[in-house]
Amino acid sequence: MKLTVNIAGIELKNPVMTASGTFGSGKDFLPYVDINKIGCVVVKGVANKEWLGNPPPRIVETYGGMINAVGLQNPGVDVFCREDIPFLRQFDTKIAVNLAGRTIDEYVEVAERLASEDVDLLELNISCPNVKEGGVAFGVNAAMAQKVTEAVKKVAKQPLIVKLSPNVTDISEIARAAEAGGADALSLINTLIGAKIDIHKRKFILSTKQGGLSGPAIKPVAVRMVYQVANAVDLPIIGMGGIMTGEDAIEFMMAGANAIAVGTANLLNPTATMDILDEMSIFMRNEGIENINDIVGIVE
Repeated sequence: MKLTVNIAGIELKNPVMTASGTFGSGKDFLPYVDINKIGCVVVKGVANKEWLGNPPPRIVETYGGMINAVGLQNPGVDVFCREDIPFLRQFDTKIAVNLAGRTIDEYVEVAERLASEDVDLLELNISCPNVKEGGVAFGVNAAMAQKVTEAVKKVAKQPLIVKLSPNVTDISEIARAAEAGGADALSLINTLIGAKIDIHKRKFILSTKQGGLSGPAIKPVAVRMVYQVANAVDLPIIGMGGIMTGEDAIEFMMAGANAIAVGTANLLNPTATMDILDEMSIFMRNEGIENINDIVGIVE
């Protein structure tokens, strides 16, 4: 059985990746996960300098998932390069770095800093709010999405994945804009916007009122958007959004994803990546599928 997949020229031993923000750099998962078995570790968002994130409360459970407003808390790119890259290089897995920024210059600065570092892929998080444009996320405007992709692509030495926001009218339009800007691959979906109210206190639970909804509740939306984007662009796609089982992962690949990323499931079950990989292999064996790539985009 062949499980290897290719994302923008980078070969992964299998299509299972971690979704940024749910796995850190893997240190906390060592008792539960053999990182050598993961196709690629996508680390938590990395900015040009330390981000403290939002004040608590910033995570709340909801039906079929959770809402988070962590705010991309991270220690900055210098600490990441000093501590996390050497840790991950102990393992036989690929490393993708999620780039965070509030302006185009901040994104570019991180990509430039990583140009000489031993990482395999960059993932551009265009769901960050652009402070120079009044806080509107880069990923909800096609022209802005293309502009930031072009700027980062100019300095990036690694293949560039652009992570798409679902909080748009037409995600295919944003996907085509990222492709026009030079993206080497796309990942989707990021979180949907949601909110939860404490009816006894008569106030929003999260300090920011709203946050990013993730988990099984968003999976049908994610599958639909992966299918749409796969039919709109000619780029490799990493599908994510509520993947809890191997069958969920297979569904994304049949919709058009070349690889998949496991996010919220890691927080519920620390062995989720291993379980999903095993379940995908069992499905392939039971269905007589020799090459995982044969099912990519198989639905019409």
